[in-house]
Amino acid sequence: MTSKRKQTLAAYLFVTPFLVAFVAMLVVPLVYAGYLSLFQSKLIGGETFAWFANYAQALTDPKFLAGVGRVALFLFVQVPIMLGLSLFIALALDSGRARANKFVRLAIFVPYAIPGVVATLMWGYIYGHDFGPIAQTLDALGIPAPDLLSSSLMLPSMMNIVTWEFVGYNMIIMYAALRSVPTELYEAAAIDGAGQWRTAWSIKIPAIRPAIVLTIIFSIIGSFQLFSEPNLLGHLAPTVIGSAYTPNLYAYNLAFVNQDLNYAAAIAFLLGIVIMIVSYIVQLSTQRKERNAA
Repeated sequence: MTSKRKQTLAAYLFVTPFLVAFVAMLVVPLVYAGYLSLFQSKLIGGETFAWFANYAQALTDPKFLAGVGRVALFLFVQVPIMLGLSLFIALALDSGRARANKFVRLAIFVPYAIPGVVATLMWGYIYGHDFGPIAQTLDALGIPAPDLLSSSLMLPSMMNIVTWEFVGYNMIIMYAALRSVPTELYEAAAIDGAGQWRTAWSIKIPAIRPAIVLTIIFSIIGSFQLFSEPNLLGHLAPTVIGSAYTPNLYAYNLAFVNQDLNYAAAIAFLLGIVIMIVSYIVQLSTQRKERNAA
């Protein structure tokens, strides 16, 4: 056996454990879920093959459509705010003008290291209208405390939790991309008389556009997979958050509460399709802008 064949064999041996785990933990469950989504469970007749009846039902299901609309609103409001903050902090740290750079970086990233369940429970306590520190402080000052877990403020409250959790994560991605930009570009801009803001807008942001697009796609996926926050806050405000507040929560309750695995699988696949379409549109629009700029 030649040395090249040995290297190839060794490479496949190293990759095999990952491929086995990938197929067993991702491919097989996806195929099985797709198989389940094509059946319906009926009292008379049991499991029957229904083709795409579950998908057609989901597309006219008011609970599912309302959940998708709620998540879409969350996406278009929360993601720009979160990524804007992340970009601003990354630019500030990269400028070198921020004091205690390493401490600030760590302090902003720490919330991401806190498990989402713990973060939601912590913020749920802070939001509490009867026992939370915000309400207690405002009451002590004689100011009427808003119910941050009411139907009108629940979505903004969840936006705040997710923003607090993921600003640091996205900031690190953007900051790492900024550190790889050639310093010669900054020197040339300084010679031409460009200030910090002009350099950031004309050089830094265009240079890290792939990293920004990556954070946008991650944020789109995370928004449509919103689960822990509504699931836990639902225990504090059960009249506000129902079983179908988000599509992911709806699929979970269908599968594990209603025991309707077939319809839950169809909901999950439709949600995945929506995520792929939105992510593709973002990538396509970014590529067109890059071609037009070139």
